[in-house]
Amino acid sequence: LGAERRARLPPGEMGWPLVGGMWAFLRAFKSGKPDAFIASFVRRFGRTGVYRSFMFSSPTVLVTTAEGCKQVLMDDDAFVTGWPKATVALVGPRSFVAMPHDEHRRIRKLTAAPINGFDALTGYLPFIDSTVTSSLRAWADHGGSVEFLTELRRMTFKIIVQIFLGGADQATTRALERSYTELNYGMRAMAINLPGFAYRGALRARRRLVAVLQGVLDERRAARAKGISGGGVDMMDRLIEAQDERGRRLDDDEIIDVLVMYLNAGHESSGHITMWATVFLQENPDMFARAKAEQEAIMRSIPSSQQGLTLRDFRKMEYLSQVIDETLRLVNISFVSFRQATRDVFVNGYLIPKGWKVQLWYRSVHMDPQVYPDPTKFDPSRWEGHSPRAGTFL
Repeated sequence: LGAERRARLPPGEMGWPLVGGMWAFLRAFKSGKPDAFIASFVRRFGRTGVYRSFMFSSPTVLVTTAEGCKQVLMDDDAFVTGWPKATVALVGPRSFVAMPHDEHRRIRKLTAAPINGFDALTGYLPFIDSTVTSSLRAWADHGGSVEFLTELRRMTFKIIVQIFLGGADQATTRALERSYTELNYGMRAMAINLPGFAYRGALRARRRLVAVLQGVLDERRAARAKGISGGGVDMMDRLIEAQDERGRRLDDDEIIDVLVMYLNAGHESSGHITMWATVFLQENPDMFARAKAEQEAIMRSIPSSQQGLTLRDFRKMEYLSQVIDETLRLVNISFVSFRQATRDVFVNGYLIPKGWKVQLWYRSVHMDPQVYPDPTKFDPSRWEGHSPRAGTFL
């Protein structure tokens, strides 16, 4: 970098050769005290909001303030996605984690309606409603204790597969679940591509997952060519049909990588956030009573002629929405994301050199007492009538 540029770097340390700050990072998360990692930088170097380290095999700047995160996320000229190569290899090179900005914007626009547009959500809701209801009944009839997270993961996987692939048969569902479980395990492992290591198994699992999805995609395209309709419309159908303003459609690789990406993001976050929201409500009886009363009032307002919940009912769940936002703030499934500087740029007065990776520490923002008073307290009421400043709720 040269002496002049080096002098303008954020405070921090690069750690051991090759390993860098990864041991301290992993130790903090394995200990159950994830905030200890950033806290060690604050303790040694002060509250500068940006720190340098060596993470995931790259020189990296850690950004820990709302203003810094907002600047990096909003500046599409100075920053592009910068996820570790291992993550890109598992999620897919045509997924959001690896796309240049213009392509990211095109694919996001194309997939927004098939995933959470009004028509799509209206179509998905009855199955979600019936699956959750039947799962709750099965747990209640079990007669003993159940492994709650395990059961939630099974339930959310069943929902996700139905949303993605509609009438997938049991063999396809089982093949997807086996491959997905192994892939997901490798996402949280060191990227060591040698026999016996989880990452190696995850790469194999991705190949199997892609093969299953490609098989379903081939069947759908063949059926369409013959004019055969499969009845209901699922996410794969919607992605096949999607086209941009220039008439361009998604190719097979794009559809598969988008499905793998959303499979991971939707399944993991849904299962874990549902678990934590339940735990927090269990620990706070007054909040539980208020959330329950809201649901009972909504149920009473549903006309007898209506089958199940509608989006209109869903949007009445104001207190439950506050509970979920507070759970997301406190637990923060996506605690960090990755960018890379395309040129020399300054954040909080410190230099981020061209080519360096940037880690945005969402968790540090959510646990900052200057942003959220008493941040370790579970308090859904903090969201009542509150619209968070840009960069403060990530």
